[in-house]
Amino acid sequence: MDREAAPRPPRPHRTLRFGVNHTPARGWFHHWLDFDLDELRADLDSIASLGLDHVRVFPLWPVFQPNRSLIRPRAVEQLVALADAAAERGLDVAVDGLQGHLSSFDFLPAWTGTWHRRNLFTDPDVVAGQEEYLRTLAAALADRPNFLGMSVGNEVNQFSGPPHPDPDLITPEQAGRWLERMLGACEQGAPGRLHVHAEYDAAWYQDGHPFTASQAARLGAATAVHSWVFNGTAQRHGRTGTATEHHAAYLVELSKAWARDPHRPVWLQEVGAPAPLVPAEHAAEFTRATLAGALDCPDLWGVTWWCSHDVSRDLADFPELEYGLGLLTNDRRTKPAGAALARIAQEWRGREHRPAVRSTALVVDVGGAEHAPKRSVCAPGGAFFEAWAALTAQGVRPAVVLAELAEDAAHLQARGITEVVRVRDVR
Repeated sequence: MDREAAPRPPRPHRTLRFGVNHTPARGWFHHWLDFDLDELRADLDSIASLGLDHVRVFPLWPVFQPNRSLIRPRAVEQLVALADAAAERGLDVAVDGLQGHLSSFDFLPAWTGTWHRRNLFTDPDVVAGQEEYLRTLAAALADRPNFLGMSVGNEVNQFSGPPHPDPDLITPEQAGRWLERMLGACEQGAPGRLHVHAEYDAAWYQDGHPFTASQAARLGAATAVHSWVFNGTAQRHGRTGTATEHHAAYLVELSKAWARDPHRPVWLQEVGAPAPLVPAEHAAEFTRATLAGALDCPDLWGVTWWCSHDVSRDLADFPELEYGLGLLTNDRRTKPAGAALARIAQEWRGREHRPAVRSTALVVDVGGAEHAPKRSVCAPGGAFFEAWAALTAQGVRPAVVLAELAEDAAHLQARGITEVVRVRDVR
């Protein structure tokens, strides 16, 4: 172990944000086809009753832009109406643009597939259409005080390679250029807002995946992470295993290894309690444990739970776990996990988030920061993942540092790291 004395750097004081990903109680995301503002107001009332402060909402891309040159004005007006209804209930709104992929279903406009099959990330016409769509949505909300910002899309990286059955294959360089253009369109439409992009965990865990950890941690106004323990974590470690209960905290800390700003905010944008790995009777306990770990991470922007309302059993063909992820039932009654999150949000209301600096860092070697060709060491079962979990189980609060920065005194000092631990030294 290498020890180096360094003063703890000042960290910005933030008030934590607690919100939820809005899954409409009536019609799921198909509600855009039968838009009913009264139903949405009832959803928002039930969300506000939990004491949450924001929602993340999901326009369906094919509904809003059914033709490359047609962004439906009425659909955009409905999105603004939803944002205004949220404001009336004290809720801020973050908007995801390219939906894209939701709960195992793909939603792509007809002008990108079959007879019009074109690469989502590299075709000039498709990319120009996406830019205009994101710019239009952002601009429509730019004057709303409760508009937080855009996410480029929901886990759009799943279209870029395996295990998707029909991927649009690209290189990391092409993924980076696409992200920069999409984020630029959001910024053009609504300057200065919290515009981010969000990938599922292949960006952190899958060797060769074109969307990379460096992109996730360096592009956009914050780093967004999605924590799901059905990725092998809970299967390997069990419902109450340290690695399972601290998986969200792990992703928050892992992301910081790549960030150039030592205080870059990290948004835990999706986290949930998936059955049967987390049975319904244990969802509240899992919620409390997961949040306890995540809230112990400095520079956390906030938590947005997945999801607000259960999926109706009237809707077919969802994976079984998707039906019961809500904090509220399909008829808008609060579930135990919802009550647990509400209590935590109440405890933190008005308090500054100032957890202690994580002064011990575990070194991760991914074969180079830019493309991370060996990033699978970070995945459940990987040597680094298991070492981080073992340290946490021993009571250590490990940060993460890239191997190429492990002896960079300025970098370590900027992050308040005074002790560096190698994977080989962890028992």
